[in-house]
Amino acid sequence: MITFLYMLIIFFVVVSAKKVQFLNSSGSIAAFFVGICIALGLGYKGLLLLGAFFLSSSLLSKYKKSQKIMMEEKVEKGSERDAFQVLANGGAASFASLVYLATNESLWIYLFAIFIAASNSDTWASEIGTLSKKQPLSIKNFRLAETGTSGAVSALGTAAAICGSFFIAVCTFFLFSISVKEMIIIGIFGFVGNLLDTLLGALLQAEYQCKVCEKMVEKKIHCGKKTVKRKGFTILNNDIVNILSGVFAALLALFVLL
Repeated sequence: MITFLYMLIIFFVVVSAKKVQFLNSSGSIAAFFVGICIALGLGYKGLLLLGAFFLSSSLLSKYKKSQKIMMEEKVEKGSERDAFQVLANGGAASFASLVYLATNESLWIYLFAIFIAASNSDTWASEIGTLSKKQPLSIKNFRLAETGTSGAVSALGTAAAICGSFFIAVCTFFLFSISVKEMIIIGIFGFVGNLLDTLLGALLQAEYQCKVCEKMVEKKIHCGKKTVKRKGFTILNNDIVNILSGVFAALLALFVLL
């Protein structure tokens, strides 16, 4: 009965998210199953933590959207999440939740929270950092870069990343009654996930050049023409980088938590 109730709640939230264009059709399906996995392992507490990430990041994606048009021209996907984006941000967390269901080891609660914190940190950095009045700095060559460039950072974006990670850490503290030390660890390694995302984005993520406008973008098609890869590995798009950065951050946290 409780599981059925969770299914109804998750279904209602997903349908509502699709109506306000937080999710597209494929993203809605993926979000439903991610929600079910988390509900099975961590119940309403896990769903609330996931909801804190999803709602805050989705609202930020709509905030001052008109000022983010240039960034959306550059990045591979917009603010309406598809299945790959949902799995990139929630897939590892749902796996951690299912492992907790099978083992009842509290370690997986912390890893679950770190996965969510890393995703939230990256999203807040992107959505708020792009509003900075100053150009970001590329960590690859320490030169000024265009807003929205993978591997570029700004003071505003970095501050947003820290706030985004610790927002999830504080939510975890109240939902799961963890210690202050564990809360700080979650906040730190969530932010570490963002730093790893930036590093991978600068060095390994695929970037393409448009044949028409000659801009560097993440899209394989731009201005109606196929783009030319200039940097990185084709397989390493933004979704894959998000997954890897969260996993690496969680592995690093294991050395501290254990």
